[in-house]
Amino acid sequence: MAEWRLGILGGTFNPIHLGHLVLAEAFRERLALDRILFVPVGTPPHKPPGGLVPALHRYAMVSLAVAGHPGFVASPVELERAGPSYSVDTVETLAGDWPGARLFFLMGSDTFLDLPAWRTPERLGAFATLGVGYRAGSAFDPDGRAAQAVLARLGRAGWRRVPPVAPEALAPGDGLAAGLGAGEEPGAPRNVDAMVMRVPVVVPRKATSGPATTA
Repeated sequence: MAEWRLGILGGTFNPIHLGHLVLAEAFRERLALDRILFVPVGTPPHKPPGGLVPALHRYAMVSLAVAGHPGFVASPVELERAGPSYSVDTVETLAGDWPGARLFFLMGSDTFLDLPAWRTPERLGAFATLGVGYRAGSAFDPDGRAAQAVLARLGRAGWRRVPPVAPEALAPGDGLAAGLGAGEEPGAPRNVDAMVMRVPVVVPRKATSGPATTA
């Protein structure tokens, strides 16, 4: 039986935008993933709640954004758990829910550099391969001091490169990873924008456009 390869892409998704989908598709293609779970954070432990759309609304926006893509699925796993949403707990839960699957925990390069501040980040590698993406032209240096310090914290010796397409891809240690991202496109998918105009919540926007609210 062929190995089932499952990607996990978490975030506040406040709101989800086209750049998330572009990055996910690059990961899917380069890492040969069968499916990517988009996991909206329930209660973020490292971010203040001010300006954050309620979790159920963010989950609904993610569901709309990935609808129609056979390889993308919204997951409510963090909404179903009380208390702060720690990624290591989420990945452990999903490893139990998908026995036999190879899990890939996907993130951007900025998130990767923040990993030492996370709860037991070294445990992530016990359940999943880490995938780290960055935009073309990013200042992120996978061989630089900051990235190497994170690798050491995770118990990894170095990166394994993945042949590039439009976005480049790298991988830490025996896991795949780092470097994806063609230019990130701004804005949310149209069906998400339509929901924002219907639902009585405020979604943060760029300062030039102001917040979107219902009338």
